[in-house]
Amino acid sequence: MTQRTRRIGISLVATLAIFGSLSQAPAADEERFEISSIKAVRPTLVDTITALQQRDVTRAKATFEAYDSGWNGIEVYVNTRSKDMYRLLELEFQPRIIKALDAPNPDIAALLTDVQAMLVKFDEAVTMFGNAAPLNPLYDDVARLRIVRAHLREVAPALKAGNITKARKSFEAFEDTWFNIEDFVRSRSLDAYVAIETGMVQIEQALLMPDKPDFAAVTALVGGVMNQYNAVVAQVQKEARSGR
Repeated sequence: MTQRTRRIGISLVATLAIFGSLSQAPAADEERFEISSIKAVRPTLVDTITALQQRDVTRAKATFEAYDSGWNGIEVYVNTRSKDMYRLLELEFQPRIIKALDAPNPDIAALLTDVQAMLVKFDEAVTMFGNAAPLNPLYDDVARLRIVRAHLREVAPALKAGNITKARKSFEAFEDTWFNIEDFVRSRSLDAYVAIETGMVQIEQALLMPDKPDFAAVTALVGGVMNQYNAVVAQVQKEARSGR
C-alpha cells in the first residue's frame, strides 16, 4: 500500500473540515474564505518577529520562508484588491527582509523593525479587505489551488539545498491537500488531472521510497507536474479576472 493510499482517510476529513466545496458561499455568520486564508498566513510573520527578538536568525529564516510559501497561496487576493498594498508587501518588504536575513551578519534590530512594520501593513490589508465587498467566487478557487500548490513549490528548492527531509515533508503536504482540490482540477481538465496524478505517483516512487533520491530526476518530475497544475491555475485566474 502506498503512502498516498494510507493518507486518503485523513485527507478526506481535512477536505470536509477545511475546504468544503469549491465556490461554495459561506453562511452569513462565517468569515469569508478570503479573509480566513489571509489571516492563516499571519502567524508566520509573528513567529519571525519572535525569532528575531530571541536573536535566532536561523529560525527567523525558516519562519519567513514559511510566510513566503503561505503568501504565494493568498497573494492573488492582495494583488486584486490593492496594487499599492501588493507592491509594498511583495516588492518592498519581502525582498528587503530576505536579503537582510541572508546577510553574513544580519542587523537584527533593523530586521525586527522591518518585519514589525510589515505585520502592521499586513493587518491593514486584512481589515481593508474584510470591509470590502466579496470578490468573484472564482478568486477563492484560484486561492485554493495556489494554497495547495505552495507545498509543491517548496520541493525543488529543498532538493537544491540538499534538504531531503524538507523536500519529502513538502511533497507529502502537497499529496495530503491535493485531495481537497483534485475533483475541481478534474472538472477543469481531465488531461491535466491524469498527468498530475501520474506525476505524483512517479514523484512518490522517486522521492519518498529511495534512501538517496536522484535529485535531478525528482526535480524534473516536479516540474512536469507543476506545468500541468499551473495551466489550470492560469485558466481559472483568467476567468476570475474577466468576471470580477
